[in-house]
Amino acid sequence: MGVLDPFDSGDLKRARFSVRPRPPANLPAVEGLLAGAAEADITPPPGMPKAGYSSNAHDGNGFRTRLHARVLHLRAGTSSLAIVQCDLLGGSAVVQHLVADAIAGRTDVPLAGLMIGATHTHAGPGQFLGTDFYNRFASNRAGFDPAWTQFLVDQIASAVVHAHDTRVPARVAIGSTPVYGLTRNRSLDPYVHNENVADTREEPQRKFVAINPALHLIRADTAEGDPLAAAVVFSVHGTGISQHTHEYNADVWGYLADELAARIERRHGRRPIVGTMEATHGDVAPAIRPGLAGHLETARIGRGIGARAAVLYEELGAALSADVELACGFRELDLDHERRIARVELPDRPAVGAALIAGAKENPTPVIHRLPPFRAGTPKPWFRARNPHAQKWVLGTRWLQPLVLPTSGFPRVLPVQVLCIADTTIVGLPFEITVESGRRIAHAVGGERVIVSSVANEYSGYVTTPEEYARQYYEGGHTIYGPKTLEFLAAQAARLASDVGEHTHVSEPMPERRFDLHVHRYLARPDPGDATVRRFRVPARFVDPTPTEDGYWEIEWCDVPPGNLHWHEPMVHVVDERGAIVARDAYGAIDVTALGVVEGVHRYRSRWFDPMRHAASAHRFVLCANAGRPELRSDPFD
Repeated sequence: MGVLDPFDSGDLKRARFSVRPRPPANLPAVEGLLAGAAEADITPPPGMPKAGYSSNAHDGNGFRTRLHARVLHLRAGTSSLAIVQCDLLGGSAVVQHLVADAIAGRTDVPLAGLMIGATHTHAGPGQFLGTDFYNRFASNRAGFDPAWTQFLVDQIASAVVHAHDTRVPARVAIGSTPVYGLTRNRSLDPYVHNENVADTREEPQRKFVAINPALHLIRADTAEGDPLAAAVVFSVHGTGISQHTHEYNADVWGYLADELAARIERRHGRRPIVGTMEATHGDVAPAIRPGLAGHLETARIGRGIGARAAVLYEELGAALSADVELACGFRELDLDHERRIARVELPDRPAVGAALIAGAKENPTPVIHRLPPFRAGTPKPWFRARNPHAQKWVLGTRWLQPLVLPTSGFPRVLPVQVLCIADTTIVGLPFEITVESGRRIAHAVGGERVIVSSVANEYSGYVTTPEEYARQYYEGGHTIYGPKTLEFLAAQAARLASDVGEHTHVSEPMPERRFDLHVHRYLARPDPGDATVRRFRVPARFVDPTPTEDGYWEIEWCDVPPGNLHWHEPMVHVVDERGAIVARDAYGAIDVTALGVVEGVHRYRSRWFDPMRHAASAHRFVLCANAGRPELRSDPFD
């Protein structure tokens, strides 16, 4: 659509634009099931602020595992769906609406059928969300970046179009399996205060029910039996990698997706598109062993989950079917006008709790996390029943906070989405949903299999149960619309699911979606005047492994500025003495880092991890031809 182009000059302080959703078309019925899949690389150049750890994060300086958007497209009857699973903090209303507009004339996927899901990695860029509050506070720097957002829109839209255009007769199966031992509840105290689990407080086994162990998988094969796609929905925070690292990475999800895809390829001879996104992960963290945080441990957890997903994938082979009914529904709730459903009403103004500043338990804010009222588990001991934020200590008080954080900067439009695939209902909500909150939403919706997915189509903070909220840990402090948020969302999700069951297609977006966002350009710009000759600086050298990192070969080179290179395209691989590629920069085996300007020249470094698998041969680093730069091969090393 290019709606963001006018703001690319960097001269404006605000990006003000609107999108009018197109009315859905009446699609002709098709026989059987059609499916398509596609993948887009969304790795940006260095320099983007990273979202998830707020001010504790850093600008990205390269990548360890690439970031992707993966699309599973399904078409049956009169319905058309596209599930987009992104290695990002969350979905974005800006991205969803602009992608829907961009694909409207090129596909039959309507807005109601387009879901922008996310892995919630804490090592991907921010600055693409639909609110000032989260563009400011989710990352280490503030502002909405129109150029970066337009890049995301273009990449995702192209992938949806490709999946649509290459769809073929297909069969689908959906199943679930429990995964234990690789995740843990990071906020156990609030969880065990839930009324329905309170009697397990003294039970040693409570840690196993305190997580959401369900791994859900959608398997799509061509009618001929070839692997096409696998879409995974699971509950785990993307926080395996430390907040102190600088590179972009997909965290546990990158290793999960690679492990599942590789196992399918070994078994069936073809690598499918494997996408991943969150279920109800709000209080679930990776089970990192003490003292071992880092890529090795994150890979252990991600690949362990991926291995279990591969078992489920094979089990679903016998259940594949082309007889699949599809339905979808999308509704935007304007909180300026509709904060009430039945007897539940949200407060007219959101509020940030003091507990939010202390940080989550596995990544606390130094010193502050020890001090009341910031310290987890120090709720307000007194409050009036009519106080809509109840036990929450409102940061800066409820009188001063609005002066610093205007209501308009918060999420004021909440997207609710329901996708139905056979006997499975997927509920997409823009919040980080705790385990027990997800159970209650699923129960309210009802049905054979209900998958509740967090951070879908936008990012709007957290949802806790009223009991969890009363404890005022990080998750409760970040439930910005108060203790009735869960009841409100459960009722809205149930209402939409009921409407979809009755009408098959429900599309109720706002007539015009308006955005007014503070702008800051971070996406690296090309420098057409830089003609640096690409060259290696020194021969490759080997670095021994440590308890938290594989051994690796590394090499440095000089090149043009980061903005002159295409970071979403191949940059480095390693070849053996015969010239065969043994490692690519796509799956975490090779990283690429910008080291900055040294002696007037941009320097870069690449590391090849775990080379012992190929120790019997001499190797070379290869700088791929990229953005007009020539291919360059290093001297051999072994």
